[in-house]
Amino acid sequence: MRIVLVLLIILHGLIHLMGFAKAFQFGEMAQFTKEISRPMGILWLLAALLFIVTAIGFFLRKDWWPILGIIMVILSQGLIFTTWADAKYGTIANAIILVVAIIGQSNLTFENSFKEDVAAAMSVVAPSPDILKDKDLESLPECVQNYLRYVGALGKPKVYNMKIVFTGEMRDKGKDWFKFTSEQYNFFGSPTRLFFMKAQVMGLPTYGYHKYTNEVANMRIKLLSLFSVVDLSEPELYPTETVTFFNDLCLFAPAALIDDRISWETLDSLSAKATFNNKGTTISAILYFNEKGQLINFVSKDRYSVSEMKAFPFSTPASNYKNINGYQLPSYGEAIWHYPDMDFVYGKFEVVDISYNVTDFNR
Repeated sequence: MRIVLVLLIILHGLIHLMGFAKAFQFGEMAQFTKEISRPMGILWLLAALLFIVTAIGFFLRKDWWPILGIIMVILSQGLIFTTWADAKYGTIANAIILVVAIIGQSNLTFENSFKEDVAAAMSVVAPSPDILKDKDLESLPECVQNYLRYVGALGKPKVYNMKIVFTGEMRDKGKDWFKFTSEQYNFFGSPTRLFFMKAQVMGLPTYGYHKYTNEVANMRIKLLSLFSVVDLSEPELYPTETVTFFNDLCLFAPAALIDDRISWETLDSLSAKATFNNKGTTISAILYFNEKGQLINFVSKDRYSVSEMKAFPFSTPASNYKNINGYQLPSYGEAIWHYPDMDFVYGKFEVVDISYNVTDFNR
């Protein structure tokens, strides 16, 4: 589809050269029955060149292309009006390009709200991380200590934030899977989770933004970044997103498990109960490990299913541990609701990259 649109924009731009040729008498150009002045011919040439630039920007996914595309449609349509009888069908191409440009600009505006929140969170000066040592683990259950040693957290800097990039599939009950890519930032000093997802749902671009901070938790999903499909900030969403935040910490930032806001209870040699308190919002989960020291499941009863706004047991089995930037971490996980009548897998996540103590948005 992208290639088709690029070719449409280029072809539409090249057709504008006919107006330039008519003005400067480069050939008959019988398609134009009305004379075109040389100054107007220059505008036809300018439109042709800038449409090609727009096509290049669109193909390379440059942020500036939608605005340029909208400007070019306005210029082109003005030129078409001056030779309406001969060029009126160019309005069809302009309409297509305008719709795509508006959607592109809406996508950028929606995503920029996420980027601005990330920049604001990064602007808070974080302490220089100390090295994680054995004495930092003394208050943790032995199975959790083994986990931190297995992942390779000891001897490395303590973690105050992380960036994760995922690909995967998601679905709602009774609906088909859709593929997505996501980028998220988690900040641990002042618990924050900023998760931005891009997907194709029924062939249409759909973006989602989950925002969790000390003050608020909300979820917005927009079709074409124009039409709200989900816009939630219900009270139940805060403990739900607190569970999600803590789940990310356990699976992907184990070095942060030394946090004083977490209290622990050893259940047996391979499991422990963790209770996380974020300024009065308290959630708990049971962490299950294997003999290697890998965290293989996280189970909580404090998360609400958004579709029902009702709490159900929730789990995230994780597997395929591999080296990711110097840490042994799970590269695959699933998100499962345990309903009374069935276990429903609604998310499958593949880790593309994880980085810690990020100071640059583009890192």
